[in-house]
Amino acid sequence: MELPFLLKKFDADYKAELIGERLLSTPQHYAYLKISEGCNRTCAFCAIPLMRGQHTSKPIESIVWEAENLVRMGVKEIMLIAQELTYYGLDIYRKRALPDLLNRLADINGLEWIRLHSAYPSKFPLEVIDVIRERSNICKYLDMPLQHASDDMLRCMRRQITRAEMNDLIHAIRDKIPEICLRTTLIAGFPGEKQKDVEELKEFLQEHRFDRVGIFTYSHEEGTGAFDLEDDVLPKEKEKRAQEIMEVQQEISYEKNQKKIGRIFKTIVDKKEAGRYIGRTEFDSAEVDNEVIIRSAEPLTVGEFVQVKITQAYDFDLEAELVQEGIMETEQKKQFAVR
Repeated sequence: MELPFLLKKFDADYKAELIGERLLSTPQHYAYLKISEGCNRTCAFCAIPLMRGQHTSKPIESIVWEAENLVRMGVKEIMLIAQELTYYGLDIYRKRALPDLLNRLADINGLEWIRLHSAYPSKFPLEVIDVIRERSNICKYLDMPLQHASDDMLRCMRRQITRAEMNDLIHAIRDKIPEICLRTTLIAGFPGEKQKDVEELKEFLQEHRFDRVGIFTYSHEEGTGAFDLEDDVLPKEKEKRAQEIMEVQQEISYEKNQKKIGRIFKTIVDKKEAGRYIGRTEFDSAEVDNEVIIRSAEPLTVGEFVQVKITQAYDFDLEAELVQEGIMETEQKKQFAVR
């Protein structure tokens, strides 16, 4: 039997697990929390509706209960995930209820960071951004996969949005929260993609200057809407296009990180590795975004929050030094004076 072995490995109470207590496979201080399962979208490249079925939201009370249990276990940061985050609630509450859920979660004592992943851009409820702006423990961070920027590709991908509509949405979000960190995900090599589509995508990145970008090469999956299309971009060409796009983003990321030098950020300590402490700011999600390498003469505790001053910046990582309280107040006054 593998179950007892796995429970022992994670130091779990066998009886408690059987009645629904949650195991953490992540470090103790952060956790992913799924708020729904499945997806009603018909994106041509995606097999999730085939595998997971239609969108099914968890009730708010159930999610809040799970989050409270995670906090009791020592979790300080929760990352909300779903196949389609902004569709949350339409099936059970007959409205987009993500703003209501966020406010309930933000009321939980001890929950210091809440982070949003996988928000679909079409018909995006801007009330979500209002809640992010108003609640101090919701990270000024939004992961919103856009997949492409060429109208031809967006139509073939069945994304239900145009480049112009994406432009308007991005401007509306940044008008409400200018400092928000926007992460997106893109696909290179979708059937029928031409070099002109790649150039459009690169122009789009240069125009909007996303803080974080992930890119995947298209994979031809049986049963998806695109499977009947000819997979006409060779694997080597897909990789080449992905590299081209990431080179544009690498330069943007470097320039944005350079502007952080000298600034102070609240940072969570994720781990100690090779004698160094490594953490993240509220603008970075675990495992996919920037890491902050922290220099500290005093020992730090994994999972604690500290204030750090950025001293060096690279394409995708930062270096920082721990800031003492008295020094921190002086530095923060300088930052506000510059603004």
